[in-house]
Amino acid sequence: MTDAHSHDESRATGTDATAVDVPEDAQPLPIRDTMIRLGQALKLASLVEDGAMARDVVADGMVTVNGAVETRRGAQLHDGDVVEFNGEAVVIEAESAEA
Repeated sequence: MTDAHSHDESRATGTDATAVDVPEDAQPLPIRDTMIRLGQALKLASLVEDGAMARDVVADGMVTVNGAVETRRGAQLHDGDVVEFNGEAVVIEAESAEA
């Protein structure tokens, strides 16, 4: 009579069958389109002050996307992607592609 298994299933549901484990303290980052570039996401989430800082932290390998270090500031992020920097995490929440 444990619901630990059902809890794991609810966390694993998402738009992608290969979804990455989302940290429990990750904050949602709603975006208007279906894609956002990494540097823009860092600024929108207020994880960096400006584009220059985004460029530097990404180039220095201080940012991970879905658990892997990402060194391309222009990397495309989509719904469900997890960005982590400086102990904080955000999950991209794209608007529905329905139009």
